[in-house]
Amino acid sequence: MEFKETVRKRYSCKKFGSRQVEEKKLMAILEAGRLAPTAKNLQEQHIYVFQSEEMLAKIDALTPCRYGAPTVLAVAFDKENVFTYPGGKYSSGAEDASIVAAHMILAAADEGVDSCWINFFDPDSFSESLGLSEQETVLMLMDLGYAAEGMKPTASHDTRKPLSETVTWFR
Repeated sequence: MEFKETVRKRYSCKKFGSRQVEEKKLMAILEAGRLAPTAKNLQEQHIYVFQSEEMLAKIDALTPCRYGAPTVLAVAFDKENVFTYPGGKYSSGAEDASIVAAHMILAAADEGVDSCWINFFDPDSFSESLGLSEQETVLMLMDLGYAAEGMKPTASHDTRKPLSETVTWFR
């Protein structure tokens, strides 16, 4: 699929069928995340792949937003291995993990795999419940799979503000 078409057609799937994402496609999605740029090339991201019924049930107990996806990725970053920007207010962790996640979401769409970005969970409870490292912060969860029959983007999917409302030029 051409990139512009991938970006235009991709939507957040809210109901998945049971068909598992093929290993080859999942590896392509993970590779897209690995190739994402990070500040100072620190590559502080860590991706957790959840597919077992046991782990998916634990995720269901922590968020109502799995929507039946057969695969869930958790995108985390090592908070001890980030670049702190001038002024000390921001570090590269959330930014880099977001870039990694965006690459993977677009790669999924390119592979014909549906996805949904999930932030409706408590990152601390999630990490504790699943036994993840205290050194990491989970930025987001990503549902991956194939849309259930009849699923399609919401009616407002193609409704976008014009650039004149979202961009300011200083020339």
